[in-house]
Amino acid sequence: MDLRQLRYFVAVAEELSFTAAARRLNISQPPLSMQIMALEATIGVQLIDRTHRSITLTDAGKVFLEQARQTLGQLASGVEMTQRAGRGEAGLLRVAFTGSVPLVPGFATLIKAFRRDWPLARLQIEHMPTGTQLQALEQGRIDVGMLRPSPHFRPPDHLVLTEFWKDALCVVLPEGHALAGGKRPIPVKAVAAQPLILFPRGIGCGLHDHVLTLCNQVGFVPQVVYEAREGTTIVGLVAAGVGISLLPTAYQQLGTGGVRFAPLEPSCAASQLYLAHRGDSPNLLVDRFITLAQALAEGARLRRAQPRPRQSL
Repeated sequence: MDLRQLRYFVAVAEELSFTAAARRLNISQPPLSMQIMALEATIGVQLIDRTHRSITLTDAGKVFLEQARQTLGQLASGVEMTQRAGRGEAGLLRVAFTGSVPLVPGFATLIKAFRRDWPLARLQIEHMPTGTQLQALEQGRIDVGMLRPSPHFRPPDHLVLTEFWKDALCVVLPEGHALAGGKRPIPVKAVAAQPLILFPRGIGCGLHDHVLTLCNQVGFVPQVVYEAREGTTIVGLVAAGVGISLLPTAYQQLGTGGVRFAPLEPSCAASQLYLAHRGDSPNLLVDRFITLAQALAEGARLRRAQPRPRQSL
């Protein structure tokens, strides 16, 4: 049995005429009849009742017609989906993100826009620390990572980093803290005497090295009193008075009570969020995702750069 025989049988069953079916298939009638008989012999069941004036389907033929239609339909759908995948319109895209990424406004916009523009693509997203993302990219377990690497991180040649979002580091303080009362940005040196709560270095979080670098640049080693793997935990510990922290402004979106986010000097102390993917493994869905992210990020930068209209008095 082959797909050609299924197509022949469907044509005969729908036309209920070998002559009409042969015309529809653009073949002569004798080979069509031979193929239908060969199909019946293969299955071991009569599918068509033949008389001199007309043909009808047997009960088995009616069942086989539905199955043949489903098989041919699934084949056509499979071919179409394969072709779409080859054009980067369908398939599976595996994206990992570090903890603060969903708090960045551009993340929700990117995910919604990608699903809108490429509805046939399956988007699998997973929370994963930066260090684990880099390992997963190397092992081919994810296609795109959304991460905050250390300022000292130098990617291997096959790993491509694309800037997506940049937000300033700020000082997270409990309400009533002595540093929370001023209106000016807090200098990094003012953190020297404060107990700090940071992400652990062991999970490959770039924020740990970023904070240590800023402190070392102004001549001190920070007093790290507690390490937590989740940003929500850090903010909660700050609210409880355990210490202070330095985090990207994205964490303000948590709306945790009992804390203040104060700007940090220098103003260049920004945390960069990247999209990472392997450049040695071409993937059209990855390219579409990265291109969309770049367009959204550029649009956001242009909107932030536009001067705000003055309010009339």
